[in-house]
Amino acid sequence: MTKKLSMLLLAAIALTQVAMAQFHVGIKGGANITKIDGKSFKDEFSYGYVVAGFAEIGLGRRFSINPEVQFNQFSGTVSEDYKDIYQGVFNSDQSKVKMNYLSIPLVLDYKLLGPLHIQAGPQFSILMNKDKNFLQNGADAFKKGDFALVGGAQIHIRGLRVGGRYVLGLDNMNDIDNKDQWRSQAWQLTVGFAL
Repeated sequence: MTKKLSMLLLAAIALTQVAMAQFHVGIKGGANITKIDGKSFKDEFSYGYVVAGFAEIGLGRRFSINPEVQFNQFSGTVSEDYKDIYQGVFNSDQSKVKMNYLSIPLVLDYKLLGPLHIQAGPQFSILMNKDKNFLQNGADAFKKGDFALVGGAQIHIRGLRVGGRYVLGLDNMNDIDNKDQWRSQAWQLTVGFAL
């Protein structure tokens, strides 16, 4: 009985060591280059930032699941069409919209070649602040959440992580009505470190 227990304990320790070798946590930050699609917004990208904590959970030699928690600054520029679409509703001369999101991407990471990894997966975002300057009576212009698809690549050099991603919003962000569909787009360029 003692021999079986010792073997089981050794197997558990070995499995734990293998699992820990395939588990990393880290932080990263960088630029968020964003755009809001829709007639109400100019067809141009604006700049913000992204700060994130992440985990890398190995699923063998080439695959891992990488959950993250990101703080994203997202912005856009209002077009002249906004006043035409929402006559009598628009009460501000503000042309820039800035929003802060708490985003949770869950990406599948594949080690392609050498240090190059490709990534893809869903992203769920929660609006942390709401820009209420666009509507009368303090009504909200943007929905509380956004669902997006994420795709990109990352270079792993020991603990260093350098990456680029494209984020495509699938939900209509417009919480006023359905006269104009607003969808998010973003390019993220980040540098981080894994422990």
